[in-house]
Parts: sequence; C-alpha cells; structure tokens
Amino acid sequence: MDKSVQFNEYRNKFNEFYYNSFSLTEDSEAIYLEYNFEIPGLSNFTPKLRIMKKNMSFKSINTAEAKNMAFNIGMIELISYWKCACPPKIIVKCGYVDEEQIKFWKKIYFHGLGELFFTNNIKTTMEEFVTIENALDKNEFEYEEISDESNGYIVPIGGGKDSCVTLETLKINKESDYSLIINPKPVTLKCAELAGLDSNHIIEIYRTIDKRLIDLNAEGFINGHTPFSAMLAFVSYFTAYLLSKKYIALSNENSANESNVVGEKINHQYSKSFEFEADFGKYASKYLKAPVKYFSFLRPLNELQIAKIFSKHEKYHPVFKSCNVGSKGAEWKWCCDCAKCLFAYTILSPFLYKEKLVNIFGEDLFEKESLLKTFIELTGNGEVKPFDCVGTFEEVNFAATKTIMNLEEQSKDLPLLLKYYKDNFGLADTTEDITKRYNDENNLTDEQNDMLRKEVF
Repeated sequence: MDKSVQFNEYRNKFNEFYYNSFSLTEDSEAIYLEYNFEIPGLSNFTPKLRIMKKNMSFKSINTAEAKNMAFNIGMIELISYWKCACPPKIIVKCGYVDEEQIKFWKKIYFHGLGELFFTNNIKTTMEEFVTIENALDKNEFEYEEISDESNGYIVPIGGGKDSCVTLETLKINKESDYSLIINPKPVTLKCAELAGLDSNHIIEIYRTIDKRLIDLNAEGFINGHTPFSAMLAFVSYFTAYLLSKKYIALSNENSANESNVVGEKINHQYSKSFEFEADFGKYASKYLKAPVKYFSFLRPLNELQIAKIFSKHEKYHPVFKSCNVGSKGAEWKWCCDCAKCLFAYTILSPFLYKEKLVNIFGEDLFEKESLLKTFIELTGNGEVKPFDCVGTFEEVNFAATKTIMNLEEQSKDLPLLLKYYKDNFGLADTTEDITKRYNDENNLTDEQNDMLRKEVF
C-alpha cells in the first residue's frame, strides 16, 4: 500500500496516542526507567531503559527533579512508537507540558521525522501533523533549579571516528570523568578502553525496544528514521545530573547541519545539528534545571578536519566502525556496500589511501562499480544526499579531488569511482584548504576552544 494513503487511513482509524505512565526505580545493580504508551485499538508499548550502576556514585532518584527528567525522556522515547500509525493527537496523562514545551516537542518530532515523511511520500506540516494535549490540569512535578555543584565530563561514544577524536583531544580526567554508551558492543567498549577508561568509567545504558513495535513494522506499519540523538540528549543529561557531571561532550560536527534534499529542510542528522543543540540547551535550562551543559566539542570542525585528525590516531583504526548495516549482527563489521561506509572511506582517503584504508575496510571501495550511484549522490550529482550520517557535498568533492591529485602526483592509476568522477565531473576547487576552517558558531568554552584549535592550526 502507498504509505501516504496508509498515513491517512491509520490517522482516521487510530486517532489518539496516550503517554500513560512512567516508572523510575532502582536496585543495587541499576536504575530502571519504564514507559507505557498506547495507541487505542492497536497496541500498548512498554519500552525500557537500564542504567548500570557499577561502582559509580549516583544521586537519589527519589526526587521531583529526577522524576521530571524521567518524564521528559518519555516525551522523546514516545516518537518511535507514535510513528507506526501517526495518530493526529498525543495525550499526555502522566505529566504536563506547557505551550512553550509543546512547540519544542512538535519541532523535534516534525524535523526529526523529516526523512520518514519524505521517504514515505507523506505530505504534512508542523502545524497539522499532530497536536499535544494534557490530561492533567497542571504540572505534578514541583521542582526547582538544581544548585548542586557539578564538574567534569561525560563523553558519549558511538564507535565511529568522531567520538574517538573527542576522547583523544578533549582533556578529560580518566579517574573521574566518564564515557557513555547506549547498548554497548565490543567496538564501542574497545574505543573507550583504548582511550584509557576502565569499566567503572564507562556508563553502560541498555535501551529495550518493545517487541510489539518490531512486529508492527514487520506487518507493514509506517517505519523509518527517528531522532536517536535527541533521545541521547535527554538520557545523557539525566545521567550527568545523577553523577554531578557538568559537561556532556558530543562529537557532532558542523557538517551535520546540511539538508539531505536541496531546497528543503529534511535532514537525516537534524538531532545532531547546531539548531537542535541550541534548542535543547534552552529547553534544559528552563525545564530540566540541572547545572549540566550539553554541547558538541567538534561543532567548529567539518568531517574532513575530523578525518585528518583521526588518521593520526592509528590505535583506533582496526577497531572503529560507522556502518549501520554492519552493526546489526553480534560482530560489528563494515558492510562495504552502504553510503556510510563509502563516505567514511572517501573522507579518510586523502590521508590513508590506499593500503591503510584497505586494511581497515577489507577491500578497495573505490573499485566497486556497485557503489557508483551512491558515490554520485555523495558528491551532490544525484537527486538527494543519501539518508545517512554523511558529510557535505563540498567535503566529499574536496576529499575525492585531493585523493585523485595525490595518486596522479605518484603516477598511479585512478580506481574506478575516482576515474568516473574526474571524467564526468572534473575536479573540485581546492584553492582553499578546508581543513583549516574553524566555525565560531559553537557552545564551547574558551578553554575547550583552545584544546580543539591546537589540533587544527
């Protein structure tokens, strides 16, 4: 069935979504968050989060402030379940959101689901796609601004080159600061270990998707990309509050701001963008109230700059992974057939091609004819930029051109994709070295800026 037709049919049949309840409990091993969502006539959902305690000193969760943060985590978690039928009304039954909060949440939902709407040919607007209503008359959480002293860092790790660069460049204290991993895998744990963090300084959080949602996806209900990084923002903020940490240092670059569709605001990486970072900072200050600062340490840089820095940290090269397809199995591998693999290969190529890159990926992706269409899209010569966490057209063209120039200076033959690129599109202008840029639109302190600038200049 056409998804746009399905969208309207589901909205007529399932016209309400309930955020019924949440629970926040703990035992000696972990802190547990559980949510109850409902689409009447379709299903109940009970997603869960488990924050492992290990030997960490967590604050009490039995406070209005902690419960308020747990409630807000539910507000972002619910979007994964709402999307299967897209009911036109969300009714909040276990908390309260004022008009300003409703605007904030509608913006996250709409732009965070922009890719889903686009790929399913769903035509809607921010005004009409959903309303958010309260079942309660007022906020049941009587919380105040939290004045506890906080210091130090939490660095979320995803297993890719970006978080490895943050771990190496940001001067964290390995004895008191933490990394944070949602649903750890050997790759992410190894990256933290290589950075010098022991197990008691790796926050492990396990997120469980309700199986009923997976079943509905298999049955053909609406499915697609959701803003995972927005969920990470709220969960990491809650964890930083409980551990009295001041900074959550993300590894999102300024390239994440670019739309996937020219002329439209449809961004696979919306919840990694500076716009989301700024919106979240304002929201957290007013409605979460902890002395926690959420920011991206790598925001001043582009993907090519990060790749250049990462190319020097060879201890991570056999370990890091950025492939979503290859992450599905027990052992995270490069699938070598997706846009994310090809982008990572391309952006690293000016610094590591050929032998070192082939050792990392297992084959020369520039020789794969099956990736030609993807390569054309990555360079901006296709209809849309691939819907994945990939860099800008400018960065890809610059990287491809520099690698071609490097090979020609050595009188080496060009691999298939680079030969096609040169023959059909020519070479990009490399007069300006884009690895020497620095974007001042960021939320870094002077000290943090100094740390990062030393890697660039």
